Amino acid sequence: MKKKHLWLIIASLFVLNIIFILLLTIRPAVLFAGSGETVAEVGKDKITREEWLNEMEQRYGKEVLNDLIDQKVIGAMAEKYDVEVSKDAVERELTLVKTMYQGNRLQQLDESKWKEQIKYSLLLEELLTRDVVVTEEEMKDYYDQNKSLFQVPDSYHISQIVVKTKKEAEQTIKELENGSSFPVLAMERSIDEFTANQGGETGFISEEDERFSQDFIDEAAKLKEGEWSEPVEVEDGYAVILLHEHLDGRNYAFKDVKNQIRRQVALEQMDTPASAKPFWNEIKVDSFYDKQEEKQ
Repeated sequence: MKKKHLWLIIASLFVLNIIFILLLTIRPAVLFAGSGETVAEVGKDKITREEWLNEMEQRYGKEVLNDLIDQKVIGAMAEKYDVEVSKDAVERELTLVKTMYQGNRLQQLDESKWKEQIKYSLLLEELLTRDVVVTEEEMKDYYDQNKSLFQVPDSYHISQIVVKTKKEAEQTIKELENGSSFPVLAMERSIDEFTANQGGETGFISEEDERFSQDFIDEAAKLKEGEWSEPVEVEDGYAVILLHEHLDGRNYAFKDVKNQIRRQVALEQMDTPASAKPFWNEIKVDSFYDKQEEKQ
């Protein structure tokens, strides 16, 4: 259940990324309104900014608007019922989200956006479960039965460039030392099919990660943030590892995660989706898409 909850946060972060892209594109669109500016050419065909934005709205508009409404609703309800979440709770959840994630999409958002979305998710859980009674015994039983959920191993956020020979790896390091871009080199020459197109971005790895050998993980552990490794032998050849971030492992005590467990147990007892929709009527939400549906 906890992992499902974390993946919902990650999905919400992707929605935030869509919002960010829309803001970047819609703001300039105002300046070019009515100009039919071309954003792409395909042979003799042209794609205008208006066509592009209309397509983006059709695909993502309702989802993005609903997410923005949810945030406003959650903020208003939290203020109404005097519900808060601590900075420690947000930081703890952020650590868990980071260590679960593999890939580069989350890097497109700065950390403040991560924390903002996590805060709203936790506030929503508090609001939904504020009247649910969970006993101390139930919380302790949950903790004892799910201790692995609260044990975070040392984790390393890395990128990698994989080449066939040690000589190629050494040449890659020379180019990095001369100022070449790690992501560009990864896209140009890495033979790793999963990370090359992402500029070598691999996400977080730990000793529990079966994708990598112990030697590979040990080499990542030796690096300082922003530092790359000497050639490391891997199954397909040799890798050059770049360390972005190191998160220290931690085992959370019961007292540290007690509130988190209370929310989780309460949500399981309720057996309903963690959605802000039930509060929309209380706040009197009136949205563009609701009006459109009423007309149909």
